[in-house]
Amino acid sequence: MGNWVVNHWFPAVVIAAWLGLNVFLFVYYFLLFDRDKKYYYTRVLLGSALAWARASAKCLNFNSMLILLPVCRNLLSFLRGACSCCRRTMRKQLDHNLTFHKLVAYTIALFTAVHIIAHLCNLEWYNDSQQAADGSLSSILSDLHQDGSNKWLNPIRSNSTTPAYVAFTTIPGLTGVIITVALILMITSSMEFIRRSYFEVFWYTHHLFVIYFAGLVIHGIAGLVRGQTAESLKEHSPEQCARDPTHWGREKRPHCEKPEFGSIPAESWQWVLAPILLYVFERVLRFWRSQQRVVVTKVVMHPSKVLELQMHKKGFSMEVGQYIFINCPSVSRLEWHPFTLTSAPEEEFFSVHIRAAGDWTENLIDTFQQQKPKTPRIEVDGPFGTASEDVFQYEVAMLVGAGIGVTPFASVLKSIWYKFQHADQRLQTKKIYFYWLCRDTGAFAWFNDLLASLEQEMEESGKAGFLNYRLFLTGWDNSIAGQAAFNFDNDTDVVTGLKQKTSFGRPRWCTEFSAVATAHPRSVVGVFLCGPEALAKSLQKCCHQYSSLDPRKVKFYFNKENF
Repeated sequence: MGNWVVNHWFPAVVIAAWLGLNVFLFVYYFLLFDRDKKYYYTRVLLGSALAWARASAKCLNFNSMLILLPVCRNLLSFLRGACSCCRRTMRKQLDHNLTFHKLVAYTIALFTAVHIIAHLCNLEWYNDSQQAADGSLSSILSDLHQDGSNKWLNPIRSNSTTPAYVAFTTIPGLTGVIITVALILMITSSMEFIRRSYFEVFWYTHHLFVIYFAGLVIHGIAGLVRGQTAESLKEHSPEQCARDPTHWGREKRPHCEKPEFGSIPAESWQWVLAPILLYVFERVLRFWRSQQRVVVTKVVMHPSKVLELQMHKKGFSMEVGQYIFINCPSVSRLEWHPFTLTSAPEEEFFSVHIRAAGDWTENLIDTFQQQKPKTPRIEVDGPFGTASEDVFQYEVAMLVGAGIGVTPFASVLKSIWYKFQHADQRLQTKKIYFYWLCRDTGAFAWFNDLLASLEQEMEESGKAGFLNYRLFLTGWDNSIAGQAAFNFDNDTDVVTGLKQKTSFGRPRWCTEFSAVATAHPRSVVGVFLCGPEALAKSLQKCCHQYSSLDPRKVKFYFNKENF
């Protein structure tokens, strides 16, 4: 338990607070609508479904208020910079923005289901009360103020009207259907398989959030669910008058005038107005920055179909490990895709490495390879902060990249190279362990030069032990293994040409963590990953296993890149 607390205590507090607010809102408004005498007669018609519908609506508003905040990238970057002096535990929470965004989305889906079921019951019971002609209290309430005044309680006025007709012809019903369809499409298209394999489907469908919020704002303006007005309560107490509805408004019961009802004011816009305005500002800022001119200074095609773009943009400033969004109008005017910066802050240009992994990236690479009639125009938005920014806040860092996931660490290692060259004394990090896992030998090629330069620079500066890097070839055949074994005694590796030998297979993470814990018994170790979720689970498990709350022992803090 103690090992888990090291990495998760603060996220656990945040989630507990969020869950607590959801529970409080639901319980508070459920009891309000279930007990308040203002809704006494509404409950006569609808029963407990009234409380279920209204309580879930409040929770829907609350979570709809939160859903946009985790995807306001400029806001997160501002907060990351604003709390740069805070504990890394606080900053780490910002790296879970997409996880929280998904959690809130699933919660919205849950409360939407509750809200829909409750209102379907409400429509059925409204209709049953209107159809009844037995002189019951619900029948009398349904017949009240059907003379065209706005004091009625039952929104179904005709015996020939069906619940389905009301659902598809009223503003709340129609907007509810539209909101639900938009929500279903957004959530289903966000599944991992679709998002990874058909990013364009995910990207376009996710913009239905505009329809979702527009529908949410106008959903309650018709006020079909009503309660007794404050003025009416002064002249008609439902607890006393409900027993004898046949004498309402007669001299025999002077304090039991006919009850009058008014709509519940629409409140959704009050919950979501501020986040919507913030998000609009976010998008305006993104658009303004994306329109600034970007000059592509160099294009390099690396093995394994990896495209390197070196670019320059006036006023562009970055930190290690940050990422940008790229748009190429000649490929798609609307699509923006995130890529980690592989350049260092000390360089005069900024660069990305793009691997073919879908229609958009393949089309982009083909476009740059053709370069006809000229280099395609590129638009850039960013940079935005990530977990890798905090690498130099740790005394010891373990960097793990899988395939093209090495890109944020290319920026880190380049920055280290420049710091060594300029003898930067501000570097607090004393040791870096770097692991790179690749499926094929060609993937190593574009990164070899940087590692070779680092090897030479560290030897010349007397810091040969600063960087411990391990390269793992996870996809290999017998011919490569045999050639490596035959040339094992050579000074350089047969696969990469580096002094460090390439390992075949996958790392034994328990062994690696145990070795680091033994070598740095009282250190705080930052573990940084850019790779698949399965690898993240393995590393996170090791962080829990080898961390301790004892200040005299090692602590591993897990950080993962999220886009």
